[in-house]
Formats: sequence, structure tokens, C-alpha cells
Amino acid sequence: MTAPMPLLDLDDSEGLSAADSEGLLRSVAMGGAQIRATASAVGESVISRLAGLRPRSVVLIAGAGGARHGARMALALVGDSIGCPLLVLDRTPSWAGPLDVIVVAGDDAGDPRLVESVDSAVRRGAEVVVAVPDEGPMRAVAAGRTMSLPPRLYASPRHTMTRFLAVFLAVAAEIEGKGSIEDRSAVLGRIADAVDAEALRDGPANEVFHNPAKSLATRMSGRRVVLCGSGSVTTALAEFSSVSLMSSGLNAAAAEMSEVIRSARALFAPDAASRDSVFHDPFFHDPQLDGALPTPPARAFVFATESTRGEARRRMDALADADLVVAADEDQTNVVISEMEQVFVLASRVDMAAAYVQLTGGAK
Repeated sequence: MTAPMPLLDLDDSEGLSAADSEGLLRSVAMGGAQIRATASAVGESVISRLAGLRPRSVVLIAGAGGARHGARMALALVGDSIGCPLLVLDRTPSWAGPLDVIVVAGDDAGDPRLVESVDSAVRRGAEVVVAVPDEGPMRAVAAGRTMSLPPRLYASPRHTMTRFLAVFLAVAAEIEGKGSIEDRSAVLGRIADAVDAEALRDGPANEVFHNPAKSLATRMSGRRVVLCGSGSVTTALAEFSSVSLMSSGLNAAAAEMSEVIRSARALFAPDAASRDSVFHDPFFHDPQLDGALPTPPARAFVFATESTRGEARRRMDALADADLVVAADEDQTNVVISEMEQVFVLASRVDMAAAYVQLTGGAK
């Protein structure tokens, strides 16, 4: 017979730490430090040339993975407030010139697309910010000609989205020019504090009942996961989360909430093999005698900020099996954090949940 069980218990902190040969938990917990390093760079006036600038456009050119998702999330967060068109493109556009700001970000200093984009932007006279490791071909093309924000701390490329998002938001804030350099650095510092607090709550020593990331991992394990949001910000967060969870081996997809509602009948229909049958018990299932296991049921996870929590909860009634995912739990209703902080906190929580799913074999 087959008895599918997790490889580890989520409350076995020593076992989790011993199994974490890739350093996933530590890498996720570095999120706050990565943001704080960006805040330090802002405080050191690395991008002060942008202060109060009135560019024709700001173009974000992102490499694969975290940089691309960070760019999309930045567009959703500040695209309407920056005061000029904010674009996410694959490379420096042919129309770029001295009136534009080009931000090039990625984990790979040898990515030809990013290197060519920096070279083209510099030759066209644009203001160029480079958030790429300062090495290899990128160092050769960018040295002395750009504003450089390389990573000051190492984290796995799976867990760099928050750093890139912090860089994009720092550039946007510098262009808006509100407050002093110290004020803008302090905003990132508060975001870093919120991410650090989330990392402490999500640590392996905390039990599932008091650990948002472990609780999320428990609800996702053994399911087909559908992630969604009710607006551009939370939908961008859902798309990032689906990639983070797929990296752990979980079957995850993302869409805008209205699309999930339209597909609800197909998503949540009972399996033809009748998983709910009184005769079906996965503990006693023998694949040689009983055939393949029924398809795992789907569960939707709806991301919301405090401003959209009520609307998201009402729309969830159309979904047969759905959980609301917000930054603050019911016992934290007196804690007020900004929308930006909520996005960073939720991204960190999902990354940690993905690490727990991978370590416990919950995706199997």
C-alpha cells in the first residue's frame, strides 16, 4: 500500500534546519537585510542625481526571475503616481535619450540583453541606474558611466525580488523628490523592519499555529494551488508567488480574481475518480490495484491588502475552496502598515512557505 506522508514535520525545527542543505530558510530571511542595504545606498546619495528630476519616462529593464516580477510589482504600486510614464520593457528602446531614466536590473552580470541595454542607454545620454552584480561584462560597460546599486549581500536568485522591488521604488521616490534623502532612506528602513519582523514570525522555531508561513504551507500541501488578487498590485503579487511556489515543486497557477471566478466550475469540480467517495482512503491506496490517485483538489488563495480585504472576502463567496491571505492576522488588527510594506511582507511569507513546502516534501 502507499501512504503519502510529509518527509518532515513542520514543527520539527531541528529536522528542518538539518534538511536545509541549500540554505533556503536563511536566504529568505535575508530579505530585510537586502532592503536595508538598498536604503543605505540611497542614504549615501548613490542615486541623488535623480532627485527632483522631471524625466520624459522611466524605463525598467529587468532580467529573468525576481527582477522581472519586481518591475511588474513596482509598476502596479507607483505607476500612477510617479508623474511620468513608467514602462517595463525588454531592452533600451530606440527612442531613449537624455530626457529618460533607464533602470537595468538582474542577477546575471553576463546577460547580453542587460549589458547591451546599459551600453545603449549610456550612448544615448540617458540617466542610467544599474542594479546588477558589479562584475564581468556589466562592470566593463557600466563602470564610471552609471549610478550603480549592486547587491551588497548574497541571497539565492530565488529570493532577490524584494531587493529589486526596493531598488525600483527607491528610484521612483528619488524622482518624486518628496522629503530629504534621509526621509527616503527611512521609508525603505521601515519596509526592512516589517520584513524582518515577518521573518521572525516565520522562523523554523515557531510552531505552525503561530507561524504564518508554516500555516500557509500546510494549507497548500497536497493541493493544486490557484493564486489570485483583486487588483493590479495583488495580482502581480500572485504571479510572483506562483513562480516562487513552483520552484518548490508545487503545482501553482496565478490569475486575476475575476478570471478565477469565471473558471470556478471547472477548477473546483469533483474529480471523476471520486476522491470524496466513502470507499476512497489514500492511506490504503495501492497504485497497482487501485490505479492512479485522483487529481488533488484545487484551493484558491486570494491576496489582499487592508484596503481591499472586504471586497476580496465578498468575492471569495463565489469560490468553493478559498483562503484569504493578508499581511496582518486577526490578532494584529491594531498594527497599521503601508500598502508597500504589506506587499513586501506577503512576498517574504510566500517565499518562506515555498521553502517549507520543499523541505517537507509537501508538494509530492
